[in-house]
Amino acid sequence: MTQPPTYPTPPAGGQPPAAGGFAPPAGPTPQGYAVPPQYAPPGWAPPPGHFAPPYKVPPPALAPNGQPLASFGDRLLAVLIDGLVLMGAMMVVIVPAVIVFFVTVLPDLTDTTADGSYVEPDPFAGFLLPFLALEAGIFLFAIGVTYVFHVEMMFKTGQTLGKRVMKLRVVPVDPAGTLDRRAAAKRWLAHQVGGSFIPGFSYLDGLWQLWDKPWQQCLHDKFARTVVVKVAP
Repeated sequence: MTQPPTYPTPPAGGQPPAAGGFAPPAGPTPQGYAVPPQYAPPGWAPPPGHFAPPYKVPPPALAPNGQPLASFGDRLLAVLIDGLVLMGAMMVVIVPAVIVFFVTVLPDLTDTTADGSYVEPDPFAGFLLPFLALEAGIFLFAIGVTYVFHVEMMFKTGQTLGKRVMKLRVVPVDPAGTLDRRAAAKRWLAHQVGGSFIPGFSYLDGLWQLWDKPWQQCLHDKFARTVVVKVAP
């Protein structure tokens, strides 16, 4: 008759062993041996009542006057709004001027005599010179509009239309100073002249704030010693 298999007798006070194994000895861990680290299975959560320390949000960067600095996204949206406003204002004048130019010049380029023969036009005096005059007029008009918008209309409040919509304001680096026409003109000159005559300057100027410390200034801000802050609604 076959006898059933026998298993080791568990020590007193210990847990019964698993099939084919041995139970660990009961009692304290001998000195000189470290307790093995506990393994937390996936999905394990701390018991109720256990809270992790709260995450501390870093404080916003502040301008010298204590106001929070404007973010890159807010400044970009303000520039886009200002650009749309300026483009709309200039198109009101430029489009009619171009139409009048072609209505005036084209008949002279296709003039004929009484017998119907074609008159050879002078392309320099008949088209090129008037076209260059039109281009110069458009350029001067655009310069004047941007100057009024970014200097005369901005320095009194520190806000263009786009900055007013995005709740931004241009202030001097010196907290005791006030924004004047000179500082506004320096910002405009750095942005306008650099963007018009230096390739890629407009992009570098706008992106400079991303790594500038401590006041997140663009290059035209550095030239005029100004910063852009976020104001309360």
